[in-house]
Amino acid sequence: MAGGRQRAKKLSKSCILLIVISGMERFAFKGVASNLVTYLTDVVKMSNSSAAKAVNSWCGFTSMLPLLVAPLADSYWDRYPTILVSSFLYVVGLVALTSTSLAWARSPTSKSTRSYSFLFWSLYLISIGQGGYNPSLQAFGADQLDDDHDQDQELPCSNKEECKSTNDQKSLFFQWWYFGVCSGSLMGVTFMSYIQDTFGWVLGFAIPMMAMVLSIALFSCGSRMYMYKRDGAFYNHKPFECIAQAFKATKSMFMTRGITHLSYKSEKVELELQEKPLCREEFDSIEGLEDQKPRNGVHIMLENAKVVLRLLPIWTLLLMFAVIFQQPATFFTKQGMTMKRNIGSSFKIPPATLQSAITLSIILLMPLYDKILIPIIRLITCDEKGISVMKRMGIGMFLSIIAMVIAAIVETKRLEISRKIGNFESPSGTVPLSIFWLLPQYILLGVSDIFTVVGMQEFFYNEVPVRMRTMGFALYTSVFGVGSFLSALSISLVEIFTSSKGHSWFSDNMNEACLDKFYWLLALLGALSLLLYVVLCKCYKSRTELESENCK
Repeated sequence: MAGGRQRAKKLSKSCILLIVISGMERFAFKGVASNLVTYLTDVVKMSNSSAAKAVNSWCGFTSMLPLLVAPLADSYWDRYPTILVSSFLYVVGLVALTSTSLAWARSPTSKSTRSYSFLFWSLYLISIGQGGYNPSLQAFGADQLDDDHDQDQELPCSNKEECKSTNDQKSLFFQWWYFGVCSGSLMGVTFMSYIQDTFGWVLGFAIPMMAMVLSIALFSCGSRMYMYKRDGAFYNHKPFECIAQAFKATKSMFMTRGITHLSYKSEKVELELQEKPLCREEFDSIEGLEDQKPRNGVHIMLENAKVVLRLLPIWTLLLMFAVIFQQPATFFTKQGMTMKRNIGSSFKIPPATLQSAITLSIILLMPLYDKILIPIIRLITCDEKGISVMKRMGIGMFLSIIAMVIAAIVETKRLEISRKIGNFESPSGTVPLSIFWLLPQYILLGVSDIFTVVGMQEFFYNEVPVRMRTMGFALYTSVFGVGSFLSALSISLVEIFTSSKGHSWFSDNMNEACLDKFYWLLALLGALSLLLYVVLCKCYKSRTELESENCK
C-alpha cells in the first residue's frame, strides 16, 4: 500500500520529458497566435475587423480539427508515428509563415492574392499539424503511466490500493502537464510579443519555428525510454517500424473494398464484447479471440461513435465555460483601454498584458492544489479521494460564473464614473478607475481553469477506451473550438437584437456600450449550464462503474 502511494507521487522520466516538450509546443503556438492580429493589421494591412475574424476563425478551426484527426489516429495509426508526422507538418507550416514575414519585409507594398493565399495556407498547415500532434502527444504522455492493471485494459482493478495509486498518478500527471502548457504559453505571450514588436516579425516567427524543431529533436531522443501501448497493452518495437506500419494500415484502409464477413458465432461473441466489458475471470477463457478475427474500420468507427454519444451531454454543458473564457482576449481588453493604466509618469500598462494574470495564477497555484487544497478538502469531506473529477469541473464552472459577475459589477462602476465626469460622448475618454480593478476577474478565471480544464483532460481520458485516448483529448480541445465559434455567434445575435432596439450593447464607443449587461447574460447562461450539469452528474455513471455493474 505504501509503495503504491509513493509511486503515485512521482512521474517517470518519459512523462517529465513529454511535459517539457508540450510546454515548448505551447511556446511556439502562443508565440504565433497571441500577437497574430497585430501582424495582420500592421504588416499585411488588413482591417481590424477582418484581422479579428481571421484570427478567431483560425483558432476555432485549430481547436476543432483534432475531432477529425483523432478517429484516424485511434483507429488506423499509432500515437508515436502520428506525433512525428504531425510535427513535421507543424514545422513546415511555421517555416512557410516565417517565409511570408520575410517576403513582406522585403516588399511591404506587396498585396497579391498569391501572397495572401500563401499566408493563410501556412497558418492552416500549422492547424493540421497541431490537430494530430496535441491530442496524440498528451495521450502518449498518459500512456507512460504504469497502469497496465487497471481500466486501460478495460478491466477493473483487482487491488483497490493499486487503483487509487494509479488514479492519483494520473491526476498528478494531468496537473503537471497543464503546468507545463501554461508555462510555455506564458513565455510565448510575453517574450515573443516583445521580440516581434522590437526586433521584427522574421525573428518573431523564426524563434517559434526553431523551438518546435528542438522539441521534435528532444522527442526523438527519448524514443528508447518510452512505453508504447496498443489496445491496453504495452509493447516494444522499433519506432520507425511503427511509422511504416501506420502507413501500411492507412493504405490498407483505402484499398479495402468490402467488409470481412464473419461467422454467426464470431459476430455474436463480438456483439457481446461490445455490450459487456470482460470481467477478469472471463478474460482468460477468450483471450486472443480478437486476434483470430479481423476488425474493420466500420466496426471501430461505430464503437467509437457510441462512446462519443455517451459523453456528448457533458461535452455540451462545458461549452458555456469555453464561451466565458473567450472574453479576456476581447472585451476585457477593451475595458482596460478606457481605464487608468499609468505606472509612474510615463509608463502605461498594455491592456492585453493582464491576460498573463490568468496564466500566472495557474502556474503559481497549480503546485498548491495537490499539496494543500486536496488535504484540506479531505479533512472537510472525510473522503480519502478528496474531490472527484466531475466535482472538480463543476467547481471551475462555478468560479467562472463568479468571475463574470465581478466583471459585470466593475463594468457598471466604470460606466457610472464615466457618466459622472461627463465624457460619456467621448469614445477615447479615459475613466479615472485603475485597470487593476480588472485583476480579480482575470485571476478567478485562472483559478477556474485549474479546476475545469485539468478536470476535463482527466475526464475525457478516463471515460474512453484505450483505442480512443487520442479522441478523448480531441473532445477536450474541441470544447474550446466550439466555444470560440459560439462566442462569436452570441455576439452577432446580441448585436442584431440590441441594434433593432436602437442601441447596440457593443458600441465602438466603450462609454456608450453595455458590456455589463452582456456579462450578466453570460453569467446567467453559465449558471443555467451549471445547474443542468449538476443534474446530469447525478445520473451519470462513469466507465468504471459501468464495468463493475456488468461484471456482477
